[in-house]
Amino acid sequence: MTGKTQILPFDRQNSQLRRQAAQLLADCFPHAYEDCAAGQTDACLDPERLAFMALEDGQLAGFVGAIPQYSHAWELHPLAVRADCRGQGIGAALLQALEAECARRGVLTLFLGTDDEFYETSLSASNLFYETYQKMAQAKNLAQHPFTFYQKCGYQIVGVIPDANGLRKPDILMAKSLHG
Repeated sequence: MTGKTQILPFDRQNSQLRRQAAQLLADCFPHAYEDCAAGQTDACLDPERLAFMALEDGQLAGFVGAIPQYSHAWELHPLAVRADCRGQGIGAALLQALEAECARRGVLTLFLGTDDEFYETSLSASNLFYETYQKMAQAKNLAQHPFTFYQKCGYQIVGVIPDANGLRKPDILMAKSLHG
């Protein structure tokens, strides 16, 4: 992360940042949000949710959010970083800010689903209804899937939903304890 990058609570009233967030979602996840990015951004910035942004020279470099799902477990959704800003620690810094605020609010577990829609992990290479736990423990990254980024940030695979996105396209469930 460069010295000029700021991690702050998302300025929900700033329409320019909201537009940039919608464009970022469409750019990072075109298969999911290309035609609904503005609505998804509005949902992510709902007052009941948490959202942090990374600003670089006044422009949105990334953002992260969390959704309350259970009394003590929240879902991390989304995490998006501009392509030209990746590999600079911005995603990790956004996660740290989000995790700290979640912990401050009494959240014990932060979890996420990271879909393998494009056969980027070894989990998409076989039938996950057989030897599921062994396959999860031996998961390999085949093509820059984000699950290894989350592992580096302390998250671990806690489950899979086989065929969630089509045949051999699982959702990889990950979680991190926030209570030490």
